[in-house]
Amino acid sequence: MRESVRKPVPGLRSPREEVEGLVYFGRMLDKLRLEQAGKLPADYLENLGKGFDGACCDFLGVSYPKLRDRLKQGGSDRDLFHWCQTHGLKRDTQERAIWSAYLSKRGWRDDLADRLAFRKKEAGWETRDEIQTFFDYIDADEGRT
Repeated sequence: MRESVRKPVPGLRSPREEVEGLVYFGRMLDKLRLEQAGKLPADYLENLGKGFDGACCDFLGVSYPKLRDRLKQGGSDRDLFHWCQTHGLKRDTQERAIWSAYLSKRGWRDDLADRLAFRKKEAGWETRDEIQTFFDYIDADEGRT
């Protein structure tokens, strides 16, 4: 069991922050930029492209490696989002809102609830009732709450 919170990673935003109405996308880009700069902590490297990264890319219809390669060319979050819209699935505002609502609630009364309970127990946070979703967990783990 670990009761420590990770140190906040400068330049890594909360999964709740939106880019073009899409949660998590900006965080994924932050992780890629930090990885490129050699500033992403080692414990984040193993899961790059997996979990929510993979889900976000699947939703956008782009491969994670191709997005990673495109990011190396530079550009703003908005530029990269528009690249995804051009090279993947063009998702309208309503689709992005529905997907964002879905992703932001992962771990709350769904197939990941047991995994979230396990992660909370592992962190010594069984009594932290305010942690209801994986977004809550990520924010708590990175010292945002």
